Amino acid sequence: MRPKLIYITCCFLLWGCGNSGDSAINISNIENRIDEVSKANMPRFLFENLTCDLGEIIQGEQISYTFYFENIGKSILIISDIGTTCGCTTSVFLKEPVKPKEKGEIPVLFDTTNKNGEVTIFVVVTANTYPAQTVLTLKANVRQKTVTEDTKQ
Repeated sequence: MRPKLIYITCCFLLWGCGNSGDSAINISNIENRIDEVSKANMPRFLFENLTCDLGEIIQGEQISYTFYFENIGKSILIISDIGTTCGCTTSVFLKEPVKPKEKGEIPVLFDTTNKNGEVTIFVVVTANTYPAQTVLTLKANVRQKTVTEDTKQ
């Protein structure tokens, strides 16, 4: 943070030293460039899949799925939170940092109790990445058990 402040201060000083309108330094462009450099050094997710279609499943089943990723950034990746758009889906993730070029996983468990028809669940992963949140998607077609399936069990 301190180098950014020094850099911007120097730019203001140079700009105030008699530059004409044609050669004036555009501070917003400098700030954007600094942000690009910061972003380039941040950790980055590379997921094998951002979406999983579970297909047709029977109501009442609990389905687990694991989203696999790699940290393709230049610094350590830390997941701070995982939220879902439905209480029917949970995730327990390792709170261990993932070093650059290392792989990690986010397991989710989807409980189909009280679900019926086409279902889409979003899993929101918050980490020290840019952007800070990555959205993963689970899709399924949940159908009720038929009478013959009930009698087989």
